[in-house]
Amino acid sequence: MGIKNYLIEGGSGTGKTSVATELERRGYHVVHGDRVLAYVGDPETGQALAGPPEGADRIVWGYAHWIWPVDKVHAIAADTTYPATFFCGGSRNVHKFLDLFDKVFVLDIDVETLNRRLDGRPNEPGFEPAERALVLRYHHTREYLPVGINIDTAGTVPSVVDDILAQLT
Repeated sequence: MGIKNYLIEGGSGTGKTSVATELERRGYHVVHGDRVLAYVGDPETGQALAGPPEGADRIVWGYAHWIWPVDKVHAIAADTTYPATFFCGGSRNVHKFLDLFDKVFVLDIDVETLNRRLDGRPNEPGFEPAERALVLRYHHTREYLPVGINIDTAGTVPSVVDDILAQLT
């Protein structure tokens, strides 16, 4: 097991990428899960999937099958090169490796701010109306989110990161 491993999760638009970038700026080791780990696959078996079955809602299916490779997460978490590693992103198979993390932080935001953020991201999940409806549903139900320390991301990114770092000890 690595020295310390932390997961930063949250729905679309809650600030995972911004928090990851700020942590990197401050010199922390960060794994951008949505960029370097995620793929479309079966959350139970890990098998990569080509796409939704005929007749399935492409957007709902895509969200439900956004996963990380369990073996790769284990390997990164076992690396003791860094005093702390922050895994930032969302994964529908998080239950397969949740026990690797010393703490789990779940980013959250009020709906008004979330909508404003999603409005400013035309090429990201949640911009198109059908995706927006799904993002807002998941935001309300907290579906797919692990249990963790809730972090309000309405403030500035540096203050959000300060809040996370203050809870590491």
